[in-house]
Amino acid sequence: MTRPRGDLVTATLPYDGGRQVSVYVPARPAEAVVFAADGRIVGLLRDELESSGAPPTMIVGAHGHPDETLRLHEYSPGFDPDRFAAHERFFVTDVHRWARQRFGVDPPADRTAVCGFSAGGELALALGLLHPDVFGVVFCASPGGGYPPPDVLPGVLPRTYLLAGTEEPFFRENAARWASALSAAGADVVTAERAGGHGDPFWQEEFPAMVRWAFGP
Repeated sequence: MTRPRGDLVTATLPYDGGRQVSVYVPARPAEAVVFAADGRIVGLLRDELESSGAPPTMIVGAHGHPDETLRLHEYSPGFDPDRFAAHERFFVTDVHRWARQRFGVDPPADRTAVCGFSAGGELALALGLLHPDVFGVVFCASPGGGYPPPDVLPGVLPRTYLLAGTEEPFFRENAARWASALSAAGADVVTAERAGGHGDPFWQEEFPAMVRWAFGP
């Protein structure tokens, strides 16, 4: 039996001259929501999720800046604090409010994840630590090195799923560093390693496993 497909919706929000947000609305009522960096990947994540039998999960993806340097400065807090803070407000407040008003979704933190790959993984980790009351779960694949674990972690930590590839030693070491720091602070952490290099399909292929780990069944 063929499962019904959900909808893909794209809108433009008034941030930085206009920034697109892409949303996957599952065919069945969403049991959880994932807010993702780099919204262009929402269609790929949708395809993996729908073929996996994972719980119905809405994906709200804010597109990144097309300039790679500015994208990194928005996603990693150490380079340009003012740009990061402006994007943080957009992602956490504006996108969240728009999704709630447009789609009527406002799950508790333990049913809300923030997700990112590479530099987007840095954003996911940063926002998870800064806003555990909003994002109770972090999905992070192959994080870059621009945002290392802080010397002192906050008292409330999100559940975190870290992923890296066997052929990306720099990013695998970053993921291991975060796993060690979060585990030492008492966080619930899962680590996974898959065959592949940076940007390979294992990123999106792992997404259903992340969703099942975080949200059941």
